[in-house]
Amino acid sequence: MSIQRTDKKIGVLIPGMGAVASTFIAGIEAIKRGLARPIGSMTQMGTIRLGKRTEKRSPIIKDFVPLADFDNLIFGGWDINKENLYEIALRNGVLEKTLIDSVRKPLENYTVMKGVFDKKYVKKLDGDWVKSGPNKMELAKKIMDDIRSFNTQNNITYNVMVWCGSTEIFIESSDVHSSLEKFEEGLRKNDPGIPPSMIYAYAAMKMGIPYANGSPNLSVDIPALNELALQNNTPIAGKDFKTGQTLMKTILAPGLRARQLGIHGWFSTNILGNRDGEVLDDPDSFKTKEESKLGVLESILQPELYPELYKDLYHKVRINYYPPSGDNKEGWDNIDIFGWLGYPMQIKIDFLCRDSILAAPIVLDLVLFLNLAQRAGMKGIQEWLSFYFKSPMTLPELNPENDLFVQLAKLKNTLRHLMDEELITHLGLDYSEE
Repeated sequence: MSIQRTDKKIGVLIPGMGAVASTFIAGIEAIKRGLARPIGSMTQMGTIRLGKRTEKRSPIIKDFVPLADFDNLIFGGWDINKENLYEIALRNGVLEKTLIDSVRKPLENYTVMKGVFDKKYVKKLDGDWVKSGPNKMELAKKIMDDIRSFNTQNNITYNVMVWCGSTEIFIESSDVHSSLEKFEEGLRKNDPGIPPSMIYAYAAMKMGIPYANGSPNLSVDIPALNELALQNNTPIAGKDFKTGQTLMKTILAPGLRARQLGIHGWFSTNILGNRDGEVLDDPDSFKTKEESKLGVLESILQPELYPELYKDLYHKVRINYYPPSGDNKEGWDNIDIFGWLGYPMQIKIDFLCRDSILAAPIVLDLVLFLNLAQRAGMKGIQEWLSFYFKSPMTLPELNPENDLFVQLAKLKNTLRHLMDEELITHLGLDYSEE
């Protein structure tokens, strides 16, 4: 497959210009000036093995696949507070002020447009920088108008949209989500089953813009928008950035299963004090996050295949809002395991992490990979990007793959496939047969 490297400008569109978005954009500007390194980004620092181990070909991914350059990324987005990105970065307090000040000028110049917001979907937030309209379809059209103006002003050729907004109340897929026709009717009739995240996703899909959902919201993970993505040849991915505690679970759980060690219980609790924590203090929003986090272990451990080890696993997740923590999140895990002859053991983890620091490189990789996917002619659900999500989207007939190491193999083999390189099976028998 021939994919040409692009020197065209790419408009990176972000609904929710908060801690994650400002940390990501300020980071890119700092990296462009040689003030920092893109640590945590697979595209920028990860390598990929090509051919046999004896060939010793392991280029950095960004040198192997024709990804866009940082200089061609132009940022814009929406929020419900009228602030520029410099003010947002300062307010969130993730990065040191000296670093933020070093990139003040570009941060002040990036566009923050009026957001689509309805308090009944995110009860803990308020803002007055908000679009109005007679119905949700008109709000979607206003988002599309924003994008067209943004692209014209900045000479944009490609776009990618990444949802970095808040977790909305729990919404189950219903009839309004079942087809594009019913969904568009729901937009016109202000159906309550269509929250703001779906309005943004629809606007992106309608314009053929790749879309990644960084929250546990349903967003684009509904038949109607899958239909639109296929119709408009648009790649989509989600949902819920895999940061903190869930990242640890997708590393540990595959190892325990591989060694056939049983698990009686896995208790997880978090404290955090950022906007995300405040939003999740509402039970209806927490329910959305809980659904995303609880499904991870079951899909990895497969209790239906290993009933003696995992059928009776007790899995509990709690998130507690604690303002003094700010963006610094602390995740505790207590894991009760058992081994040979059923003898009990314990694993205890205390992960002091920074949510936005872990999420920022994910946003970068998704922007670059989704743009690559679009240029390669890929469309619909991009399961090979499940590496980055807590609750990966799949085709309806497939169970999600949450094993981090299987996800990594899938991602790298997809890149090999796109570049006409041999897929790696790790069989190894060919070495002894030479």
